[in-house]
Amino acid sequence: MAKRRESTKPSAILSGGIRSATVQDLFDFLPPDERALMERLREFIISEAPELKERLSYNILAYKLRRDVCFIWPASVLWGGEKTYEGVRFGFSHANLLVDPSGYLERGQRKQVYWRDLQKVTPTDERMLRQLLAEAVRIDEERATGLR
Repeated sequence: MAKRRESTKPSAILSGGIRSATVQDLFDFLPPDERALMERLREFIISEAPELKERLSYNILAYKLRRDVCFIWPASVLWGGEKTYEGVRFGFSHANLLVDPSGYLERGQRKQVYWRDLQKVTPTDERMLRQLLAEAVRIDEERATGLR
């Protein structure tokens, strides 16, 4: 049986040479404004959908029930070696299945993953994210039972 590597130090792969081993490593890496927003969004997800499992994946926080449901991605965790937005990106892994008549989520050229870039969380953001998160969890549960 292979011995599991125990490391608390990040390895130099992502985010400008940082790969976070723990959520705390990720938060320690972030500038104060992104850290505060990440902590707020993390608490939001935990309170609104406590059944979701949190994992650190490619230096972002991802949440799943049966499949990936959503993620929060700080702008300082670079995509393709460059910073492409400000704040924190709140995304849904299967947003193409969500009802979003107001066009709250951005989709770019994506077919499945949509997101909202946030620099602060307004009451409108909370309302929309709460609604979309509840629907995303419900859809994930339906997909597990073969209804979708």
